[in-house]
Amino acid sequence: MLCLDHNTVAAAAERTERQRELEVSRQNIQQRIQDREKYVKLLQQEVEAINSSANTVVEDSEEIFTDLIRLMEKRRSDVKQQVRSQQETEVSRVKELQEKLEQEITELKRKDAELMKLSHTEDHTQFLHNYSSLSPLSESTDLSSIVICPRRYFEDVTEVVSDLAEKLEDYECEEWTNISQTVTDVDVLLSQPEPKTRAGFLKYSCDVIMDPNTANGKLILSEGDRKATVGGIFQHYSNNAVRFYPWFQVLSKECLPRRCYWEVEWRGRGVWIAVAYESIGRRRIMEECGFGLNDKSWALHFNHSNGGFSRFWHKNVSTPVSGPQSSRVGVYLDHSAGILSFYSVSETMTLLHRVQTTFTQPLYAGLWLQPYDSVGDTAEFCTPSSFSADVTCL
Repeated sequence: MLCLDHNTVAAAAERTERQRELEVSRQNIQQRIQDREKYVKLLQQEVEAINSSANTVVEDSEEIFTDLIRLMEKRRSDVKQQVRSQQETEVSRVKELQEKLEQEITELKRKDAELMKLSHTEDHTQFLHNYSSLSPLSESTDLSSIVICPRRYFEDVTEVVSDLAEKLEDYECEEWTNISQTVTDVDVLLSQPEPKTRAGFLKYSCDVIMDPNTANGKLILSEGDRKATVGGIFQHYSNNAVRFYPWFQVLSKECLPRRCYWEVEWRGRGVWIAVAYESIGRRRIMEECGFGLNDKSWALHFNHSNGGFSRFWHKNVSTPVSGPQSSRVGVYLDHSAGILSFYSVSETMTLLHRVQTTFTQPLYAGLWLQPYDSVGDTAEFCTPSSFSADVTCL
């Protein structure tokens, strides 16, 4: 009996302890349910907000494009009306002159017939009498004043309209890229985490091409404008406001996708691998246009001179970078999340430096080669190799 009572008491104590654990578990579960119900409501609100915003944008866009179509229709009608009006004016002027010349021809023919008849008069006295009484010819049109030049009449209008259409197409293509990019930049939920494997980075691989219009005159572009080499003499590039001078820099032709990865292979004394806003300076003052020396650019600098070093630059402030100096560097950008990461790439990938900030403008990839004694140095936006490796973070 005592044994039974002891077992019962022990079971009861065990039950009490487990009951307490059960209640704690239930409280945790209920709290998790409440948390998730809260987020379900928030997500539902986001769905409604997304739908409302999208509907509003579609309606506004429809109205704007309708106005543009209406404007184009008006311009088409204006051109047609103006051409028809000018056509009527010119035809009227030509016909008026044509009728005047036809009247003169009729009068001249009549006069010629009269003179021919007089010339056949046999009586000399009658001939002289009739000749003296001839009426003079009326003032005739000076044909030398009528200048008919071979021309294309209204064909020039077609050329002007075609030029307008081409300009509108070019502008539309450029602006459509901005519109499309703005639409795809909508990212309600948190950005995807930075990849942990090379295969993950390659999913965001993008093809970067340099813009020859921005290349410094000492840079020779090749390999489809993916490779820059420091030349010994200035290239015969056109002089324009977007070209870097005197620093050996170049920007990509297109702005970077909001989430992307690319790699740079470099050889020589050193290189700055950068991203920058299009609004960065282009002329003379290093702090305004040098990658990493202002608030419009971020750059990782490798230097093989003086023992070699690596530094990250932004706002003219440098941060020492540890890790292996590599001739191939991978760059990962998540514009929405404000993440910019640089990796040393060999048989493995090693994180060299990561930036967490807020990007306020579209970004462009940039390269800056050593400004002195660097003839023959190269940097190239290359195709990432597809070896498999995990990422090492220092």
